[in-house]
Amino acid sequence: MDPATLTWALAQPAGSRAAVLASAYTGGVTRVTFEGRTVEYRSLDELGRAIAALYGAENATARRPGVTLASFTRNA
Repeated sequence: MDPATLTWALAQPAGSRAAVLASAYTGGVTRVTFEGRTVEYRSLDELGRAIAALYGAENATARRPGVTLASFTRNA
C-alpha cells in the first residue's frame, strides 16, 4: 500500500470509513464493522485496495485537468 494513502486514511476523523479501514489494516484485521455493517475482506491487500479507492474518490475533485495550448500561424 502507498504510504501516502495510508497516512491520509489514518488522518481522517475517528469513526469515518477511511479511518476504520486504516485502523483494521494497520492492526492486521480483515473484518471491519462500520455503521452497523460488517465486511470480511479476503486479504489485507483487498482491504488496502478499498482504502485506495476511498482515497481516489475523495481526491479526484482536487485534481485539475490537464490543459494543452495549441498555436497556429498562417504563412502567407
